[in-house]
Amino acid sequence: MLRIILLTSIAMLAFAGNSVLSRLALASGSIDAASFSSIRLVSGIVMLAILLPLVAKVKAGEKGHLQQMFRGSYKAAAYLFIYVIGFSYAYLILDTGVGALILFGSVQLTMILISLFTGARFRQLEWIGLLLAIVGFVYLVWPSLTEPSLVGFVLMTVAGIAWGLYTLKGRGPISRCGIRRITSLKHCLWWRF
Repeated sequence: MLRIILLTSIAMLAFAGNSVLSRLALASGSIDAASFSSIRLVSGIVMLAILLPLVAKVKAGEKGHLQQMFRGSYKAAAYLFIYVIGFSYAYLILDTGVGALILFGSVQLTMILISLFTGARFRQLEWIGLLLAIVGFVYLVWPSLTEPSLVGFVLMTVAGIAWGLYTLKGRGPISRCGIRRITSLKHCLWWRF
């Protein structure tokens, strides 16, 4: 249980740091949204290019691991691209906190709704947790609730939906090489620059 709490905390800090650093870079005019998006996507490709041979070396004894490793999903690549573009352009308009709340809310709502529509049944404790999260969110933002830019709201909501779909796409079977199919080098290279 402690491990789950620790890993969840690290992931949440990384998500928050991503929003803060992205907003700082974009709002200051240090970089434009298109260049920022390109750097994010290219750095992901570079990281995969570094990691894939390492995984291939570890899994070298498994038959068919290279073919499975380089198989990808164009749908997942499109979701990732939409997320990165929407995120980058929304943060030109939205404040960090508002953008993060819209993004994470739309990611969670997308994943919850799709799970419910595809037959998932929440237990009572999960419904209580969801209700507490919504009440806590409203309580947190209500005193200073301001209307965000409609364009920024739409861009960040679309980015969140795309991220949620990308995440759900990743729930697919784990390949023999231990990497989810959607994080293959092939689908990242599909978005050529």
